[in-house]
Amino acid sequence: MKLKICGLKYSDNIRQVAQLDPDYLGFIFHRGSKRFVGDDFVMPEIPVGIKRCGVFADTSVEQILIAVEKHKLDLVQLHGNESPGFCKEVSALIPVIKAFGADDNFNVNAITPYEPYCSYFLFDNYSDVYGGAAKPFNWNVLLNYKGNIPFFVGGGMDLPAYRKLLDLGIKVYGIDVSNKIEIKPGYKDIIKVIRIKNNISSSGI
Repeated sequence: MKLKICGLKYSDNIRQVAQLDPDYLGFIFHRGSKRFVGDDFVMPEIPVGIKRCGVFADTSVEQILIAVEKHKLDLVQLHGNESPGFCKEVSALIPVIKAFGADDNFNVNAITPYEPYCSYFLFDNYSDVYGGAAKPFNWNVLLNYKGNIPFFVGGGMDLPAYRKLLDLGIKVYGIDVSNKIEIKPGYKDIIKVIRIKNNISSSGI
C-alpha cells in the first residue's frame, strides 16, 4: 500500500517527512486552503523516488502547467468540479489523480467517464470546504467499485482509521494522510508519520 502525505507547506517539515520515504508528497496550490503553499513557495530538495503531487481545485490548465514546471511536479490532483473533458486535457500533459467527495449516497460507479483520463482516483469525505472534513466517510461504498483505476482513500486518515480500512478488505492502492497527523495546518507530526509508515511496512500490503 502506498503512503501519500498531503498538505505540506513548511520547508523544514517537508525535508523531515521526505526523509521517512513516503511514496507521495502533496502540495496544495489552491488559495482557499489553509495549507496553500503560498506564492513564494520554493520546493525543497526531495529524494529521488518520492512523487511530487500538486493539488488544484477548479484551476485553469495554464496555471496548473506553470506550477508543474516551476516545482517539477510528477502528477497533479484535481480536487474541484473538473469535468472528464478537463481531465483529458490535463492528462495529455501530466498524470492525473481525480478526487471525489463521498457520502452515503455516493455512486462509486458513476465516475466511469473519468477512467480513460485518470491514473488514480482519490475518495475523500464529502465536504463543502476545501481541505476536507478531517473524518472518515462510509468506506463500505467502495466495496461496490467495479472499475480498474487504482485509488487512494483519504478523509480523517490516521493510524486507527488505517487499521479499520484494512479490516474491510478493500483493495486500496494507497492512503492520503493530512489533517489527522498535523501539529498545525501544513506542519506534520513526525512521530505520527513514523507510526503510520511503520504500520504500512509491517502489514506487507
